[in-house]
Amino acid sequence: MIKMKALIIAAGQGKRLRPIGDTKPLVSLLGLSLIERVILTAKKSGIKEFCIVTGYNGERVRDALSDGKKYGVDIQYVQNDSWTRGNAFSILKARDNFKESFVLLMADHNYDHKILDRLLKTKIGKDECILCVDKNPRDHLNIDDATKVRTVDHIIDAIGKDLIDYNCIDTGIFICNPVIFDALEQSISQGDEGLSGGIKILAKRHKMRYMALEDNFWIDVDDKIDRKNAELLICNKLKKDTDGPVSKILNRPISLRISKLLLKTGITPNQISVLSFIIGLAGASFFFVGEYFYLILGAMLVHIHSIVDGCDGEVARLKLRQTKYGGWLDSVLDRYADAVIILGLAYGYWSITGDMTIWIIGFFALIGTFLNSYTSDKYDSIFKNGDMAKRSKFRMGRDVRLLLIVIGALTNQILIMLIILAVIANFEALRRLVVFRNKLDGDMPTINKEFVN
Repeated sequence: MIKMKALIIAAGQGKRLRPIGDTKPLVSLLGLSLIERVILTAKKSGIKEFCIVTGYNGERVRDALSDGKKYGVDIQYVQNDSWTRGNAFSILKARDNFKESFVLLMADHNYDHKILDRLLKTKIGKDECILCVDKNPRDHLNIDDATKVRTVDHIIDAIGKDLIDYNCIDTGIFICNPVIFDALEQSISQGDEGLSGGIKILAKRHKMRYMALEDNFWIDVDDKIDRKNAELLICNKLKKDTDGPVSKILNRPISLRISKLLLKTGITPNQISVLSFIIGLAGASFFFVGEYFYLILGAMLVHIHSIVDGCDGEVARLKLRQTKYGGWLDSVLDRYADAVIILGLAYGYWSITGDMTIWIIGFFALIGTFLNSYTSDKYDSIFKNGDMAKRSKFRMGRDVRLLLIVIGALTNQILIMLIILAVIANFEALRRLVVFRNKLDGDMPTINKEFVN
């Protein structure tokens, strides 16, 4: 992937968003401003240097973003005092900052980082530019206000908001070479002050290429309806193929509502992981008592723990702040919580009944739980894009295991529940081992030693 610098246009007034915020780039969208989302999304694609063209309320934008260090990037600014004119002037203002190819983005366009990932891998000539286009625009896009594009073969043939004969939509995501500046100057001299004017000039030279989107989302946030649609799109992305049935049906709808509230606070994803762990420990502490009343209290807290356990990842993804450490922290705390919860159930049952069998059953339940968690990561990493993962209609994940524990505690059937948990968890771990062995013997002749030792 080629490392590039990005130019972000953030000079406009955004009158249609004025009821939400006076400065369009700083309008909030799920805990981040619009322009923060653009910066952090581009950062996920490896872009660390940005030049932002500000105009209306430019000082507020500069004060909010500063030099970019808090985002782990470097930000430079160019002020466009002619922001009431077309965005071609904004791009030309940054001319001296770009001597090589660069990414061009709009401050009010939210998009999937995979779009930029693909774009950065696309080869481009020194006298060419590439625009990402959407050949299958979704219902949430305002087609009437969108910039239409007509493509022929591998190049753009025509572009404009009033274009009648078109076959795709401009997404506002580009890779440009400095040739764009000369094209914009020419279009301005001809009376067209918009970015589309420069694209038309390059299109006439057959130097304006396009890249069609795959199944990736993007949206231009111009008004309150657009922002609502953007929230829905981003939240839908939180659903994972690896979610178990309990997560899909019960936990995720509740945890997402909690996560949206947490976005309004300063709490970090790692702090949420710790909070979830504490709730789990609190539930386990009631299990140690063994009496039915305390089993009920423990079951309630364990279920709350199961729901909140999804919030750390949701908040991290909504704020585009996922880290490998955060994932490891959550995983380690979950394993400790699982161990203490099962230990509490076994001890509480033994203290009431004196039946030593519970310790053997508890041991196998704990081993199965740990193996289930360990093999799930390996299994998902290998088969997530393969047909084997698609054939698995039921996923024995942590959400299912915790629900079994909650049901067992509420019905006061600890021994039976732990037997079921031990059998199902160990069976799933062994099933994955067999499936993996078959896959290894079939179409995976070479593989990392980590998976076969």
